[in-house]
This record gives sequence, structure tokens and C-alpha cells, in this order.
Amino acid sequence: MNLLDIAGQICKAVLPIREDVFYGDPHSSTAICTLSSMGLLREIAESDVIRRVAVAGRLLSENKGIDTLIRSINKSPNITTLVLCGKDVAGHRAGHSLLLAHRYGIDENGRIVNSLSPNPFLSVSESEISIFQKQIRIVDRIGITSIQEIQSLI
Repeated sequence: MNLLDIAGQICKAVLPIREDVFYGDPHSSTAICTLSSMGLLREIAESDVIRRVAVAGRLLSENKGIDTLIRSINKSPNITTLVLCGKDVAGHRAGHSLLLAHRYGIDENGRIVNSLSPNPFLSVSESEISIFQKQIRIVDRIGITSIQEIQSLI
């Protein structure tokens, strides 16, 4: 176990974060990612919006979180649009890194090209990134936390 893994385990023990994912219409072609806006995610889950999207979840890290998101999207070929909204995690900038992974991919070391995040290294393969890039159109609304604005996009 390396130092980053140990730090991650300490954070989980000290600051546990619920890994909320809410499922809606399995036939919908849209997913929502609220980044670090957990209140917005719960608001979406409790509104009519969830019935019009396939899934709504959050993204907090520029590495394992993006890996999980890419693999999940790739397993759901009916999802073709990802609405990226909510507040980005200031230090990690997961939303910023997700946009760059989608636009530029990763280098030979698994680093997200042009990312300014502190640890933007993914374990997904270049072929997994390629599938994600071809399958998904990202609607960049980072910073938007109004459910009404998000509703108008769906």
C-alpha cells in the first residue's frame, strides 16, 4: 500500500462520504453528475428529474472517481449525454479533469492530458477512454446548482 492509499483510508475513516448514486429511467440516454454538490444530488433524487434520467451521481476525485464514472458509462451504451453540474471540489478539480479526459484522453503514464489536478492518473485503458469519448456528449454546467436550470437541460 502506498502513501496515497494510506491517506485515502484515513480520509474514509475520519470523513466518511456516502457514495450516493440514484437510478431513474433505465431507458433514458441522459446521466447527471453533480460533482461535490451532495444537496443538489439529493434534490434531484427527490424530484421529477430522476424519472427523466438514467442515473444521477457525484464525483469527488480526479482519479478513482473518474475511473469509476468512465467504466459505469461504458457499461451503459444507452447513455449518450452527461450533464456535469454542481460545485467542483476546489483542490481536486474532478470536473475539470473529467472534461480534459473526455477532450484529450490520457498519456502513456495514465495521466489526464493538460489536467491541473494534483493527482490526475487514471487506471482505465486508452481503449476505455476512447469508448467514453465516442459515446458521451458532456454538457458542461460546472457551477450550476439550481435544480430548475438543470431541469431545463433534461
